[in-house]
Amino acid sequence: MSLKSFFGGFLAVVATTVSLSGVAFAQHLNMGNPSGAVASTSYPSNYLMNKPQFSLSYHRDRGTPNWVSWQLNSTWLGSQPRLDNFRADTSLPSGWYRVGSTDYSGSGYDRGHNCPSADRTRNSTDNGSTFLMTNMIPQTPDNNQGPWARLEDYTRSLVSGGTKDAYVIMASRGTRGTIANGRVTAPTNIYKVILVVNRGTTASGVTTSARVIAVRIPNTTGIRNSDWRSYRVSVDTVEAETGYNFLSSVPTSVQSVIEARVDNL
Repeated sequence: MSLKSFFGGFLAVVATTVSLSGVAFAQHLNMGNPSGAVASTSYPSNYLMNKPQFSLSYHRDRGTPNWVSWQLNSTWLGSQPRLDNFRADTSLPSGWYRVGSTDYSGSGYDRGHNCPSADRTRNSTDNGSTFLMTNMIPQTPDNNQGPWARLEDYTRSLVSGGTKDAYVIMASRGTRGTIANGRVTAPTNIYKVILVVNRGTTASGVTTSARVIAVRIPNTTGIRNSDWRSYRVSVDTVEAETGYNFLSSVPTSVQSVIEARVDNL
């Protein structure tokens, strides 16, 4: 058995057992747990947090998520206005610094959503969850409001018809600098992996015909007008740069095909 096969099997078990207050939210990890994150304070650099709206791996010392994973389909979309209620996440373990909304003030960075506000417009609870600071990274305005925003819009367009599910993972790596007196780290590169499948498809049902979009966009200035398509790479490339195992619950024979491709649609 290959290491990736073993790792994928282990993460599939993790993905099917996550819960919050006794209610399972495994749909956000249906396709895998990229870093094998665990909900234990023994893993402060890879701490699993599961919410009804998304799942994430949190890095205590960086003050940001390593990655955030969420399911997107038309049932998550509605008419709820953007709440803008940025706030600290009080569900972080006792004794950990809780990044607040003002920690980004004057930094030159946006409070960059991982799971976008516009992906959670079904009701106020869902939308408000996206403004927790555990869902934020320091993102340059040119990235966040430019190609990144347009990729988010495009992803929603893929599921708005009601026949598709998208499984989305946003990740970030590197150190561009720090803010909030060193408590929050700004990454150098920001990544996204998007798996688009027919509604209701499980990990075991993903085939080599599935569309996968992967991007690596630098967290820099001067790219506001850039096309997100120019930053497309393979999932294999993202895995090599991040050390994560994306889509780990998908059969390895399928992974080997879809993760090697670079989307060109």
